[in-house]
Amino acid sequence: MSHDRHEAGFKQRTRVAEARATLLDAVEPRGRTETVALADADGRVLAEPIDAPAPVPGYDRAAMDGYAVRAEDTFGASDRSPAVLRDRDREDGSVAPGEAARVHTGSALPEGADAVVMIEHVEAVGDEVETFDAVAAGENVGAAGEDVAEGQRLYEAGETLRPSDLGLCKSVGLEEVVVNERPAVAVIPTGEELVQSDPDPGEVIETNGLTVSRLVERWGGEPRYREVVTDEEEALAAAIERDLDADVVVTTGGSSVGERDLLPEVVDELGEVLVHGVALKPGHPVCLGRVEGTPVISLPGYPVACIVNAVQFLRPVQKRVGGTTADPFPTRRARLDRKVASEPGTRTFARVKLSREGDAGRGGGGDDEAGGSGDGDPPFVATPTRASGSGVLSSVALADGWVVVPEPREGLDAGDVVDVELWEVTE
Repeated sequence: MSHDRHEAGFKQRTRVAEARATLLDAVEPRGRTETVALADADGRVLAEPIDAPAPVPGYDRAAMDGYAVRAEDTFGASDRSPAVLRDRDREDGSVAPGEAARVHTGSALPEGADAVVMIEHVEAVGDEVETFDAVAAGENVGAAGEDVAEGQRLYEAGETLRPSDLGLCKSVGLEEVVVNERPAVAVIPTGEELVQSDPDPGEVIETNGLTVSRLVERWGGEPRYREVVTDEEEALAAAIERDLDADVVVTTGGSSVGERDLLPEVVDELGEVLVHGVALKPGHPVCLGRVEGTPVISLPGYPVACIVNAVQFLRPVQKRVGGTTADPFPTRRARLDRKVASEPGTRTFARVKLSREGDAGRGGGGDDEAGGSGDGDPPFVATPTRASGSGVLSSVALADGWVVVPEPREGLDAGDVVDVELWEVTE
């Protein structure tokens, strides 16, 4: 890559989807695994499938409070002509013909019994039980393996475990699972003007590294939040080389075409630049490269541009090296209350604040209440927090999500119904 780029600028910009595909094609899952306790596996990605080692329940159990019986002993029972059974009290815990045994929901079905008469359909009289309901074999009984069969495939490799999944795994007797190691992501803020606190005139508090490292953590990775590196080629090269043992290296700042934007040259000297300049707003000066097999993502220094590019490029790459894919973010349908401008050929991310449509809300309930795309007016209004400005961090920090304006569109009009991406949800 030549220094001529400082003069040429970004005459050619790669479309977002093409840039992302190019980067992902240069990345492979790392394949490192570890065994973790089940209680620590929330949010982890399975490295191998899970088959149930035992059935759930592991025995036939009562599904209702009542009396366990042999179904044939209740045939013909009715309100007018109850079946009279002995209230059994046998040491071996079994139910013989003509007997009934008191059971509670979830308790094991006594040997010999094959049904349960609900408690409201019986009356205990001394050592006898009058049954007013005829039951069929298996009625009010939870059979062994009814919830999970022994050997049943529960999860495939690559699935991300949720709290409910941990409960299911525990129910079949698992205490630990084999998962992919969390991807290690080095986050290197760059810029001689950056300080951690108490800035003097001309200095700027470092925020990008903090934000990106926490996003890495939220997306299931292990961040290495490094100290600020100054805008010198040797220092930048040394910082990248130091962290090539990470799964991904991310730098913030210094990715554009100014005289102090040195990272594209540094990456090109150490390895190769795959893409420099993307048709994306805010944040087209992103640089995507690879050094010794490690993906290097140079994010723009403006905070909003940094975040947008981290979501579009770092997140899918981190997910890929971690053995899974980046699922789409949840969305909410909303009506724009102001026009959003965009440049044709550029994908624009307009930050918006969501509010309810009207004081009492309109179109609420059902899928629309949760942000679905049901019929009728959407229940939310989307108000752009700022029409432009990739350096205004508050425009994204105070937003609820963003509206994506695709490349062919020349903006969106007030009143348009849009999908708001809730990109900052916990994964």
